[in-house]
Amino acid sequence: MILVASRPMALRSKRLLPIAALAAAALTGRTAGAPPSLQAFSKESFRPKAAARIPIRYLLYLPQGYSRRQAWPLILFLHGSGERGNDLGQVTRHGIPKQISEGRQMPFIVVSPQCPEGMVWEDLPLMALLDTIEKDHRVDPSRIYVTGLSMGGYGTWDLVIRHPERFAAAAPVCGGGSTVRLILLSAEDRKALQKVGIWAFHGESDDVVGFQESERLVAAIKAAGGTAKLTRYPKVGHDSWVQAYNDPALLPWFLEHKR
Repeated sequence: MILVASRPMALRSKRLLPIAALAAAALTGRTAGAPPSLQAFSKESFRPKAAARIPIRYLLYLPQGYSRRQAWPLILFLHGSGERGNDLGQVTRHGIPKQISEGRQMPFIVVSPQCPEGMVWEDLPLMALLDTIEKDHRVDPSRIYVTGLSMGGYGTWDLVIRHPERFAAAAPVCGGGSTVRLILLSAEDRKALQKVGIWAFHGESDDVVGFQESERLVAAIKAAGGTAKLTRYPKVGHDSWVQAYNDPALLPWFLEHKR
């Protein structure tokens, strides 16, 4: 079942805008006076084919001027543990969905799934969701990006390590993960990972997910021949996503990467 909320006229426009122009628009920030709202999104539901999989509910944002006449970059956004459940409004509490809900225009298709209560992000349902979005919308497969915070930061690291061939860039925020899979990468996956841009963010005073989690993963990516950088925030705790997603360089950085 698909539940579709009404979209603003801007999302139904037939006007074709170049990506460069949309990137410039993204840097202007939020629309003045626009209250937090779900009107910029459609509410969708997707059921993976695998047995016993429950439906994935997600918010879908299409950029102003969206048209199938051109291919569009895509960001997959993964929220933290506090936004799990069945209320899609919770997904807009932080990060990119929050900015969109406050009126900021993005030069990307943005897919923001909601993890059910009591569960964590798993790679196979998320990859199946990406397959569906690519089938139903005009996505540029060479410009697919992933980012997430806290539990979503863990999910971001996991996705880019398990499926490096799928992503052009990844921005995990206050996340972590295992370096074992990096050590065991096949030659093919190692080569694919070396083409992925990675920019991690973490507060040095994080007492929920220690700063060293991002530090050692960035080091492991570099040891595997990949490219990664880490922005550290002194005296910042777990909520480093505030600074990370307000960094004006982040969206243009995504667009610089293409497979």
